[in-house]
Amino acid sequence: MTVTDEHPARPPSLEQRASAALLTDHYELTMLQAALASGEAHRRCVFEAFARSLPEGRRYGVLAGTGRFLEALERFRFGDEELGFLSDNHVVDDATLRWLSTYRFTGQVSGYAEGDCYFPGSPVLVVESSFAEGVLLETLVLSIFNHDTAIASAASRMTGAAADRPCIEMGSRRTHEESAVAAARAAYIAGFTNTSNLEAGRRYGVPTAGTAAHAFTLLYDSERDAFSAQLASLGRGTTLLVDTYDVRSAVDLAIELAGSDLGAVRLDSGDLLIQAKEVRAQLDAAGNTHTRIIVTSDLDEHAIAALAAGPVSGYGVGTALVTGSGAPTASMVYKLVQRENASGALEGVAKKSKDKLSVGGRKWAVRRLSDGVAQAEVIGIGEAPRTSSGDRPLMIDLVSDGEVIDHQDIHEARARHDASRAELPRSASQLSRGEPVIPTIYEKD
Repeated sequence: MTVTDEHPARPPSLEQRASAALLTDHYELTMLQAALASGEAHRRCVFEAFARSLPEGRRYGVLAGTGRFLEALERFRFGDEELGFLSDNHVVDDATLRWLSTYRFTGQVSGYAEGDCYFPGSPVLVVESSFAEGVLLETLVLSIFNHDTAIASAASRMTGAAADRPCIEMGSRRTHEESAVAAARAAYIAGFTNTSNLEAGRRYGVPTAGTAAHAFTLLYDSERDAFSAQLASLGRGTTLLVDTYDVRSAVDLAIELAGSDLGAVRLDSGDLLIQAKEVRAQLDAAGNTHTRIIVTSDLDEHAIAALAAGPVSGYGVGTALVTGSGAPTASMVYKLVQRENASGALEGVAKKSKDKLSVGGRKWAVRRLSDGVAQAEVIGIGEAPRTSSGDRPLMIDLVSDGEVIDHQDIHEARARHDASRAELPRSASQLSRGEPVIPTIYEKD
């Protein structure tokens, strides 16, 4: 799938964007300083990002943020302003500042393609570099992937519950302004059709949509005046918000003014299922059988599923989406899993603390399929796992010798999400609490 003129991606040039180098934690740089001083900073290492578990009760997760991370990696440079801040605040010593002044990531990055489903232990991002180059990326990786993946995973549950009815992302007013842009991007990857956020449209090519809020109706002396103004400006195909005063009267007025060409009405309060049925009957009785009913008002995947039996044409989702619908982080971690030993070979290393175990060794992954249905996430340690007929390799190359070779287009990621979710067992669509829909199996070399 390629980007078309219908969905052009128009990110600002790199020169228009600030450095990403200080989007990190203080201790990344103090670790670097100590490693440089001891002479160990240039050991070859492998870092991996993964989740030890899915949010409680979730059956699968959806990876998002890869494209944003790769763009940020290209901006991960310590210029005069960044170095000046570090020097003025005595974060690191002069030797470390000199090293940072020429920092460029020169290693390799691979991982799951954006939009793919993942499970506990999935090596969604693998960074191969020196310790010095790789350790600096930890916070950047986790801040992007934890947020975007949480949003995409929630969005996938919502679009799954909505089936063929469209979902519109409209959560910008419920989160940080930059988080809103990232959330719109992640939601689009996981099947949302539109966003209300214009910056997401400009930056990433996500289709935008929107009409009017209650304030517009309240501006006018009467609901008739408000509807007339909106119809005159936006056309009869617009969506009229009909619950500012009395829903039944507003629908009658909308039909009177727009006739059979009325595009849609929106309900934003009350018992949405009952009201949708009443409004559908009212519209059909007047001959407006093609007028759509859009519902909003604190929807989540469970509310969307409950409305499946109603005559609803689409859903607008805000707060629940941009907060991950109860799981605002994917709980991903970024761990050192291999390091160069004294003989120059790479050896596995792992954290052994009681409740935060990790698995040492560089990983590769495939999805085991039978008749096109996923059976297991198979992860090879030290080498690629043995494959069976129909297995799907999950790892792709993203960065080679420091150069981004696959920027992860969001329209391709959206199509990938559809295909990945479709190959999961049917129980993946259940919203009741349960275990991951397929097991994670490790194979050692």
